Amino acid sequence: MKRSLFGRIWPNATAVVLFAGFVFPVYWMFATAFKPTGDIISEDPVWFPANLTFSHFQKAVDADNFWTLVANSVTVTVCSVLLSLVIALFAAFALARLRFKGRRGLIVTFMLAQMAPWEVMIIAIYMIVRDADMLDSLVPLTVFYAVMVLPLTVLTLRGYVAAVPRELEESAMVDGCTRTQAFVKVIFPLLAPGLMATSLFGFITAWNEFPLVLILNKANDKQTLPLWLSQFQTAFGDDWGATMAASSLFALPILILFIFLQRKAVGGLTDGAVKG
Repeated sequence: MKRSLFGRIWPNATAVVLFAGFVFPVYWMFATAFKPTGDIISEDPVWFPANLTFSHFQKAVDADNFWTLVANSVTVTVCSVLLSLVIALFAAFALARLRFKGRRGLIVTFMLAQMAPWEVMIIAIYMIVRDADMLDSLVPLTVFYAVMVLPLTVLTLRGYVAAVPRELEESAMVDGCTRTQAFVKVIFPLLAPGLMATSLFGFITAWNEFPLVLILNKANDKQTLPLWLSQFQTAFGDDWGATMAASSLFALPILILFIFLQRKAVGGLTDGAVKG
């Protein structure tokens, strides 16, 4: 009985410790953003601020080019996710349903591409964009962000496509559907969990990406929020309230999206990893 009790306690205790370790920095960031400056610089930490202030958020949103960079980040992130999903849908269908020479090698290539660190290719990417005369443009960012998330998107959706019985697709084709119509009407609706999982992964990757925009986009009005956040801290020095407010605004979209999609996203990634 004691061994059984211990077996139930230690996993829960470990989960609580890990939860606290991951959540506390996020809580402290948001709490600091709402604290008056006096509470922030106090020698005695204020764990639960009693007097809340929004002045730090006002200073953050009034910073130069804030709303322009918000629009840039949203545009690049949404377009890159949609582009990767469209390409991945067709690629996943081909890998799961069609048999062609080099298919296994292509799957291995996607796996290797997923493991490759993108930082080592920044110089090559810069030379390509420079020679194309597209520096300080949002188009290269959109394309390369889509390429970043494409391998995992293809591999995940391939598992979902492979899990759909061929009989359903064949029945639709017998009833008069073309292969494309069978894909759209039969297979595509069953891919919703995988699409949610890969969309969340792509959104987080594109929204947080920093090195590429630092190299490719030097114009202040052509940058994105991650670069603005680093420059914001430099511009406002030791104003930790404003810095934490800016960090909170940057993290808020991801937190909201993850809260709404986390159950389906986690299930989608695990299901797509073991099917097919």
